[in-house]
Amino acid sequence: MWIILAVVALVVIWLVSIYNNLVKLRNNRENAFANIDVQLKQRHDLVPQLVATVKGYATHERELLESVTQARTQAMQAVTINDKIQAENLLSQALSGLKVAVEAYPDLKANQNFLNLQQEVSDLENKLAATRRFFNSATRELNNAVQTFPSVLVAGMFGFRREPMFEVPAADRATYEKAPEIKF
Repeated sequence: MWIILAVVALVVIWLVSIYNNLVKLRNNRENAFANIDVQLKQRHDLVPQLVATVKGYATHERELLESVTQARTQAMQAVTINDKIQAENLLSQALSGLKVAVEAYPDLKANQNFLNLQQEVSDLENKLAATRRFFNSATRELNNAVQTFPSVLVAGMFGFRREPMFEVPAADRATYEKAPEIKF
């Protein structure tokens, strides 16, 4: 009788341990995304300044500027982590288009306000990249725990599931993988 109780107690302790580990990993992932949220808030605050500065020079690029503004609005309204990931990828794509359009305006590229904003955005994008790497690391740890035996048994019982990474959209990968063009 004592042996059966000891085995049941060990199984319960083992299940609780696995469950607690899964909760810690999920919370770590959510904390990692909270760090991304801080950077995204700063990004959202900088975008209108950048658009306003460019707008003064690029009046005929109205459609592009509207797409950046709309993508920013969608990103700010996203609620869930997965929605935010999708919206932020759209904003990144719109900002990439803005960077390409700026190349057509040499006066704008020399404007001190624009250069300062461009530097701030660049610094912010670097910080975002670092926090995204941390988020993806936390997500990978959670996904590994959710998908490996024996924790997969406990994860299924308590609704833990594989979570998406914060990745570059497939459509944008070609842009990022392309070597920069150098002209003299």
